Amino acid sequence: MQRIANCILTDKDQVLLLKKPRRGWWVAPGGKMEPSETILDTVCREFEEETGLILQDPVLSGVFTMRMENKGFLEKEWMMFTFRANRYKGKRLEQSLEGELCWKPVASVPRLPTSGMDRKILTHLLTSRDLFIGKIVYTPDEQLIDYTFSSNRDAL
Repeated sequence: MQRIANCILTDKDQVLLLKKPRRGWWVAPGGKMEPSETILDTVCREFEEETGLILQDPVLSGVFTMRMENKGFLEKEWMMFTFRANRYKGKRLEQSLEGELCWKPVASVPRLPTSGMDRKILTHLLTSRDLFIGKIVYTPDEQLIDYTFSSNRDAL
């Protein structure tokens, strides 16, 4: 199972997002876990590679099981660990190899081009401090089949 870690970095009322060229969707910077890494190692390494910034004290805020199914059969499954941070060091890259980096107003997130699930996850994590847990199921062409979310407020 593939493991992915990303981070929602905020500074005042801005959030640093990455616009992926494939679809033009905005996402939280992050990437795939390497063998022997912890999820914390991964989020710090990937965030620095994609943005040039060094995260300080990222906090785990979301854990998501994601499945791709075709006619009821599992094709792929992965886990995404989403962190939040509001402190960092360094200078942001002018150009990221992964796409366009931009500070966006937090209030603009619900209107940005992104997947429906990323919009729900980003919006929730930008407005709540609860640990957010989810299961998301997609088709091979990335159409949403089903999802469930809960938070530690919901008696996890």
